[in-house]
Amino acid sequence: MNLRSRLGIAVATAALGVVGMLGMSACSPGAAAAAAMSPEQSALTALGFSDSDVTPVAATTSASPTGTATKGAHAGVHRLRLRRALRRNVEHGQITVETKKGDQTIDVQRGTVTAISSTSVTVKSSDGFTLTWTIGTPILVLNHGAKAGPSAVTSGATVGIAGGQAGSTATARLIVIPKS
Repeated sequence: MNLRSRLGIAVATAALGVVGMLGMSACSPGAAAAAAMSPEQSALTALGFSDSDVTPVAATTSASPTGTATKGAHAGVHRLRLRRALRRNVEHGQITVETKKGDQTIDVQRGTVTAISSTSVTVKSSDGFTLTWTIGTPILVLNHGAKAGPSAVTSGATVGIAGGQAGSTATARLIVIPKS
C-alpha cells in the first residue's frame, strides 16, 4: 500500500471517529428527524449521505427558523462540512449507532452496483472492495429520495447500502440511490 492510500485510510478513520464522538443525533437537523430514522438511515447519514437522501420525500421534515441565527445553526455548518468530507473519503465499514434497544452495529458501503438479482446485489467500492449483499425483508430502497422497489437498483448505479451482517452474510435493509 502506498503512502497516499495509508494517509487516506488514516484520515477516513479519524473522521469516522469524530462522527462517533459527535453522536448520531448531531448529524440530523433535529432530534425529531433523528428519532424517526432507522439505524441503517443513521449509519448512511454518518457516512455522509444527506438526510434528504436517506429519508423518503414524504417523511422529510424541515426545521423552520424562528428569527435570529443561533449558535446551533453555526454548529450545523461545521457538521455539514464534516459530512461532506466523509462523503468523499469513506467507502465501506461498520458504524455503531445508539438505538432505543441499545447499540446496533451497521455495515455500510458506498460504490457501484456490479450485479443485481431478485435476492442479492453486489457493490464494488472505488478501492476495489466488493461485497454481495442479500436483499433483506423488509428492504427500503430510496431512488433520489422517493421510495422505490429493488427493481430501481440497476447495474452501474452508484449506491449507498446499509444493513446487518451475520457471519459472512451481509443483509441489506436500506439502499440509497443518491440525488447527486
